[in-house]
Amino acid sequence: MFGVFSVSLGVLIALALAIMVIYFYLKDITQRQHAILRNFPLLGHLRYFFEQLGEYFRQYFFLGDREERPFNRATRSWVYRLAKNESGVSGFGSTYNLHESGALIFVNAPFPVLETDRLPTPPLTMGEGWCDQPFVARSLVNISGMSYGAISSPAVRALSLGAAKAACWMDTGEGGLSSYHLEGGCDVIMQIGTAKYGVQDSEGRLSIQKLREIAAHDAVRAFEIKLSQGAKPGKGGVLPGVKVTAEIARIRGIPQGMDSLSPNRHPDISNVDQLLDMILRVRDVTGKPVGIKTALGGREFMNLLTEAIVRRGLGDAPDFIAIDGGEGGSGAAPQALADHMGLSIDEALPRAVDALLEAGIKGRVKVIAAGQLVTSARAAWALACGADYVSTARGFMFALGCIQSLRCHTNTCPTGVTTHNAKLQRGLVVEEKFERVANYCLNINKEIDMIAHSCGLHHAREFRREHVRIAGADGRTTALNMLYPYPAQGSS
Repeated sequence: MFGVFSVSLGVLIALALAIMVIYFYLKDITQRQHAILRNFPLLGHLRYFFEQLGEYFRQYFFLGDREERPFNRATRSWVYRLAKNESGVSGFGSTYNLHESGALIFVNAPFPVLETDRLPTPPLTMGEGWCDQPFVARSLVNISGMSYGAISSPAVRALSLGAAKAACWMDTGEGGLSSYHLEGGCDVIMQIGTAKYGVQDSEGRLSIQKLREIAAHDAVRAFEIKLSQGAKPGKGGVLPGVKVTAEIARIRGIPQGMDSLSPNRHPDISNVDQLLDMILRVRDVTGKPVGIKTALGGREFMNLLTEAIVRRGLGDAPDFIAIDGGEGGSGAAPQALADHMGLSIDEALPRAVDALLEAGIKGRVKVIAAGQLVTSARAAWALACGADYVSTARGFMFALGCIQSLRCHTNTCPTGVTTHNAKLQRGLVVEEKFERVANYCLNINKEIDMIAHSCGLHHAREFRREHVRIAGADGRTTALNMLYPYPAQGSS
């Protein structure tokens, strides 16, 4: 009896499989969209399967440690080690190609600074003398803008707790301020994006009342007006509807389940004078420092901005400018913009600093640099260019456990960093990951100081362009101050 049942079940399963094969065969040869499936039914599906998995096979089996994009395995492994508080010491030499065009070489001092002579890197103050509540920022490296929505609630919580432990700030991104940002008690920079999420009225305009409510939080130390970001200059933020949960919709003031699309610019800011007016307005309402975030496409914007500041007076200047390189990109972006829009931070940062120096207002306006600056060497390069601080999003995403699966916009992130799927979020244990966030921040700051001491400097704020050399196409290096000579400084 049992044997007859087993045979009958087997026949039914075989028949079902045969029907499925026939169904898909007929479907493939009659469809008109895909030539491969029409000519090679059934087998053609293997092509699409392996094409989809190709980037992952290349990542783990075929690409060398220094070949992968946007971040190679060597860089990711370096961040993981710092986040785990493991030694950054390696043996038998470096795999870093010193002769490759763009390679960074720091000028070592013949007599580096002794440990007894080293000084702690001093903090800088944003808005001192220009607003009621200046912001004393202590860490050289900080968490760049990542919206709650683009990343998950456990990720925001871990970043907040880790930032508090490491004494760095956390930028909210354009998605508004949530309880998760405040949970750790860290310093928070509230970003005002083009849609003004979290601070908009029913007409989408800036709400003074909501601005005051957010400024009332002691943890919110400054405000950042976002003009553009490196991932997509000229395009507003994009959050797919599948990631717009009820909570995120409430925080942003938008409908649940619908795509969250920000305007490509602030409707009420169309020139530098209107921008400076907005900065003054937000500073007057909040009493806290106000800056801007932007990608650069050339010299024009910075020249227009500095000319307007000199004309109007230093009181109208932004307290800081965050320069985002075209290689930035923690958020979803159209590939045409991600690949081809905006100057790299390598060119944008010195141009921005030079414009401030020429106008004589570099001391008034602090500069924050961002754009794949996830290692201590790249951060030290930014400080040598003239940045006062460095911010990174993807460096801290790696510290949270990101494996660069390139699924940030699909709500299927396997590590729980950029998904709102509770089953996937389970992998991100806040109590463990916040320690890694803090470790990464503390250790990268420590390594930046180590590079400074090797250059003969007492601390990292003494970096200058002459301390860095850049390899050219022929492998020979040129001092950074020769590639970007210091401009004559103004007297404003």
